[in-house]
Amino acid sequence: MTLPAAWRGADVAVIGLGKSGVAATRLLVRAGAHVYASDASPAPAGGAAVESLRALPGVTVELGRHDVDRLRRAVAVVVSPGVPPEAAPLAAARAAGVPIISELDLGFRSLDAVSCIAITGTNGKTTTTALVAHLLKTAGLAAAAAGNIGRPLADVALEPAGLQWLSVEVSSFQLHDSPSFAPAIGVLTNLSPDHLDRYPDVAAYYADKRLLFRNATAASVWVLNGDDPTALALAAGVPGRAVRFSLRGPSEGWYDAGERTLRLGGAGLLPRDALALLGDHNVANALAAALAVTEAGIGPAVIAEGLRSFRALPHRLEPVGDPGGVQWINDSKATNVASTAVAIEAMDRPFVLLLGGRHKGEPYTGLAPLLKSRCRLVVAYGEAGPLVERDLQGVVPIERGGDFADVVSRARQAARAGDAVLLSPACSSYDMFRNYEERGAAFRRLALA
Repeated sequence: MTLPAAWRGADVAVIGLGKSGVAATRLLVRAGAHVYASDASPAPAGGAAVESLRALPGVTVELGRHDVDRLRRAVAVVVSPGVPPEAAPLAAARAAGVPIISELDLGFRSLDAVSCIAITGTNGKTTTTALVAHLLKTAGLAAAAAGNIGRPLADVALEPAGLQWLSVEVSSFQLHDSPSFAPAIGVLTNLSPDHLDRYPDVAAYYADKRLLFRNATAASVWVLNGDDPTALALAAGVPGRAVRFSLRGPSEGWYDAGERTLRLGGAGLLPRDALALLGDHNVANALAAALAVTEAGIGPAVIAEGLRSFRALPHRLEPVGDPGGVQWINDSKATNVASTAVAIEAMDRPFVLLLGGRHKGEPYTGLAPLLKSRCRLVVAYGEAGPLVERDLQGVVPIERGGDFADVVSRARQAARAGDAVLLSPACSSYDMFRNYEERGAAFRRLALA
C-alpha cells in the first residue's frame, strides 16, 4: 500500500478493533503510518490479536473509550463495519473535517492488481460470494472470498499471494464510507427492509446499497435480480452493462421450471437436482454466481462442474442431521424477516420453526401466510419472543421457549418422523449468544445430542 502523502508522519485513527480493525491497523503500520487504534469495549472481539497490536511500532491502542481530541487531530479515520456512522467518535471526526473511510476501502486501495467481483443485497450475498469464489477456483484461477463473509480486505492486502480474483461480500455498512471501491463486476442479489435498528428508514438502507454503483463506468458489469423491481430500480441509469437472472422466465441466466434446469440464455447449464442446495432462492444465488463468473471469462462446462460440487455453507439452510427421522436445519444466519420467509418457502414437508432473538425492528406478521399450510409449531424465544407471539397468535400454534436448550427440547417433542425442525430466527443473536455462528453451533449440538 502507498500511503497518501498527507498520512505520512501523522496519526491515522482506526475505530473498532474486531477483525477488520486489527487488519487495518497492521496494514497501515506496514505502509509506514502511525496509528491510534481504539474500541469502545474494554474487551473487543479481536482479543489477543488486539493486544498484539501494542507491540507494533507507532501504534497506540486504547480500549473502553475513544480519545475524541486525538480523533479530531488525525489525518484520516478508518472505521470498522460494526461502528454506526452516527457514533460519537465518527461525528466528532466528521465535524473536524477528518476524512473517514471504511476498512473495505482501505483494503481495496491496496489490491489494485487483483480483479474484484462484489456481491451485495439483503439476502443470499454470503452464499453467492462463496459460490463465486468456488467457481473461480474450479476454473483454476487464484481466487479467494473476502469482505463481510469473514476475511477483511485489509487482511488479504497484507498477503495477496498472487491472487487474480477476489469474491467480496459487501454490506451496506461497509459501502457507507468506501469512496474508492470500484469492482469490475457487481452483483445485487435482492432488496428488502433490513437493519432498521441501525437505519432511520428503508430509504436510508437502500441508499447505502446503491453505493455499490458509486464508481460505475462504461466498462462495469452488473448482475441484477430480474425478479426484484426494487433492485432493478436501484440500478437504473447506472453506467455499464447489466445482465439479469430470473426464476420466472427467460433471461441471461434463468431457471426453466418446466424442465427443472438452470440455463444460461437458451443453453442448459445444470439440472436442478444436481444443485445440492435447498430452496429456490439458492437457485437464484447459483444463477447470479454463474453470470458473474461468465463475465470473468469462465465457460459453462466449468461452471456446471463447480455448481455440482458446491455444498451449503454453515448456518445457511444447512442440514445438520436426521435423528429420529426428523431433518434438523440450521439457518441461524437468517437475521431478518425476509431471510426467514425464504427459508420457510424452501420447506417441502411439515416443520417446527424456532423464531426469536434480539428484535431488529420488523413485524413478524409478514410470515403468517407462509406458516399456515405446513408449520406444525412456532417456538418463540429470546427478547423478541413476546413480539413474535403477538404478531402470529391465532395463525399457527405457538409456544414460548425459555433458554435455548428448552427451545430445542420443545421442537423435538413437537416434531414427528418426516418433519423438519428449522432454526431460522429472523432476529439477531445478541440477546443469548455472541453471534449467529455460536447460535447455530448450539443448535447443531443440541439437535444431535
